[in-house]
Amino acid sequence: MTKPLANRIALVTGASRGIGFATARALAKAGAHIVAVARTQGGLEELDDEIRKDGGSATLVPLNLTDSDGIARLGAGLHERYGKLDILVGNAGVLGPSSPVGHIELKAFTDVMAVNVSANFQLIRCMEPLLKQSDAGRAVFITSGAANKATAYVSPYAASKAALETLARAWAQETANTPLRVNLFNPGPIRTRMRATLMPGEDPATLDTPEQVAEFIVPMCAPDWTETGKFYDYKTRALMSFRSPA
Repeated sequence: MTKPLANRIALVTGASRGIGFATARALAKAGAHIVAVARTQGGLEELDDEIRKDGGSATLVPLNLTDSDGIARLGAGLHERYGKLDILVGNAGVLGPSSPVGHIELKAFTDVMAVNVSANFQLIRCMEPLLKQSDAGRAVFITSGAANKATAYVSPYAASKAALETLARAWAQETANTPLRVNLFNPGPIRTRMRATLMPGEDPATLDTPEQVAEFIVPMCAPDWTETGKFYDYKTRALMSFRSPA
């Protein structure tokens, strides 16, 4: 039986745990070869073990996404080895400080922006030529409801996700007349380490798992997915269009 993503190359950032780990594994089960990027070597090796158990394959890339030259080298390496990239899942993100805006140090703010925005900007720059070599390039960026709610006390995170959404939407418009499709995915509250850090008193058993979320990300990476510039809200299971404020 042919798998829906057979012979497709999928790059997943933040793949060592949480939603990135689960999405990489789900994409591999669907037949994609995974290029797994994360800072944590041990987490990547655990992912590789699970993918191999499922009969899939992965290339492990230990990389801090604030290393923009490293992202460029990765793009060059993928070009040399595969000549294309079919799927990009921009999942890696950091929460940053939980504090009133005026109490946050500049470095703490810029550190969040470096991972959540600038790294994705560099990924777009370096991976767009490869995605355009695919017959059906697909890019999905993980966002948050904090972006439009402007959630108090996590302003760097909220601002970074708002910037990421605008960046992805602009890219979607620029590539609308190509086979490349660019979308955003909002998982909402999920049983992850980031959520536990933000809400330490919350019962994790009340939250859906990354594995449940991943099942909804995989279809957005498939060749038969046609929407672009849209926002998938996992909580409501709805694909939404962006609208100007009323």
